[in-house]
Amino acid sequence: MTTVKFFDPDYIPDGKFTYSVIVARYGGRWMFVRHHDRATWEIAGGHIEENETPSNTASRELTEETGAMEFDLVCVATYSVEKDGHTGYGRLFFAKIKIQGTLEDNSEIAETILMDTLPENLTYPDIQPHLFKKVTEFLKSRERIL
Repeated sequence: MTTVKFFDPDYIPDGKFTYSVIVARYGGRWMFVRHHDRATWEIAGGHIEENETPSNTASRELTEETGAMEFDLVCVATYSVEKDGHTGYGRLFFAKIKIQGTLEDNSEIAETILMDTLPENLTYPDIQPHLFKKVTEFLKSRERIL
């Protein structure tokens, strides 16, 4: 069983951060990505590299995976995922993409898609719906236009 928990954006866990995940919108629609090796859809994100902050990772991954060239980025929450007795921590971000470029030829992402809702065919169906819901609740609570 997988358990996803949320904490304040400034919460620092005892363990180190592993991931930054970015729920993104462009042109009034949600953006999802598909990795070359998969047939499923994902929220943009990735591993935090050594000497990289979660915010730096979020900016880098958003650009690499979506082709975003200009965007507003805000941290929504710190989150944890517990699975098989192991707990990992990440930061969850929301990005409003202002200017969209193209994916680099050497990108690990095969394509992006814009949708009105979360896709059914998800790479991580036990995690991604929780992250997506947290971001939509965050935006609604701040009266931001989806």
